[in-house]
Amino acid sequence: MDSNLLKVFVAVAQKNSFSLGAKKLKVTQTNVSLRIKQLEKNLGFEVFHRIPKGVILTKEGEKLLPLAIEIVDKVKEAQNQIRNIKKQDSLVIASTYSNTKMRLIPLLQKLNQDHPDIRLELITNNTIAIKQMIVEYKVDIAFINNEPSHEDIVLLKRYENELLFVESKKNKTCNTILGHQDICAFFNGAKKYYEYLGIEDYPVLELANFEVILACVELGMGSTILPKSIVKKYGYISKVKSTVVSKDIVDIPTCLVCRKDNLPKISNYLKKISLDI
Repeated sequence: MDSNLLKVFVAVAQKNSFSLGAKKLKVTQTNVSLRIKQLEKNLGFEVFHRIPKGVILTKEGEKLLPLAIEIVDKVKEAQNQIRNIKKQDSLVIASTYSNTKMRLIPLLQKLNQDHPDIRLELITNNTIAIKQMIVEYKVDIAFINNEPSHEDIVLLKRYENELLFVESKKNKTCNTILGHQDICAFFNGAKKYYEYLGIEDYPVLELANFEVILACVELGMGSTILPKSIVKKYGYISKVKSTVVSKDIVDIPTCLVCRKDNLPKISNYLKKISLDI
């Protein structure tokens, strides 16, 4: 049965008038009359008695009305749910530890301002683990270091990082490379920079986080490569010796990515968003 015909029937029944029903539905009275006739033809009985002041329900119409109201309400509910499916109601965001302060927090601030109805879930991990979570549909979008090479992961936006080779201001030579994890992009960037400098034999030391790394650099325990934004956020710009690293030697961009067949509904927004640091 055509739910649109039932919708017209309900409107007329609730107003006891073809003209008022038409006004409620914002259609012509002729349109309403034709639809009621079509409904009665389909059902095989009349649903209204025509009277001078409008219409009243027949006995069959009285039985049909509660069923019709239920059907019309269900159709309306289904339509609303379908509309909501087209909206971004939640977003699982992952970020590498380094990008938590650099990119994730500014993104959360933007989303809270521009899309306050989106429910957010946050995950922090390393790039390798995060890429696997994207492939397995456990994450919607993620900040990782370096552009993805996986065939199922696509780049939404690339953010450039100004990298600094950071060492102690003290006149103390120490070739130890300080890093967060051996799989950390900046840890490996420091190793690549050492190779550029011609340093082949060097110890490495993994530390808990970037603030600890910078504190140890200041003490003369070793050197590292980090984005300028991280060095600045932790207040070490004036405490350590910094050398800008050419992108021709080491280039580690921050990349906002997602799975190719799982594009967020706000992907266009994400592609244009500015996260200045």
